[in-house]
Amino acid sequence: MSAAIGRLETALEALDRAVGMQTDRRTQLADQEAEYSTLQEDRSRLARALDAANGRIETLQDNQIEAARRVARASAAVRSILASAPGEA
Repeated sequence: MSAAIGRLETALEALDRAVGMQTDRRTQLADQEAEYSTLQEDRSRLARALDAANGRIETLQDNQIEAARRVARASAAVRSILASAPGEA
């Protein structure tokens, strides 16, 4: 009978270890899922920030083009005025 009790104790210890390992795996999985969720939220936030930055870049480029056009027109106007001024050259 003591051999049976020994085998039962060994089996219970093995079961206890298996339950502990399963609990550890579940905890790790929950941690990984939380980290994945955090990474997804960061990715979404960064994508929104990138979209906003790209929008600002486009606006700045449009403003730069318009400013260059205005400078060219003003420069042409100044050259025209200087060219038409009597006795100036």
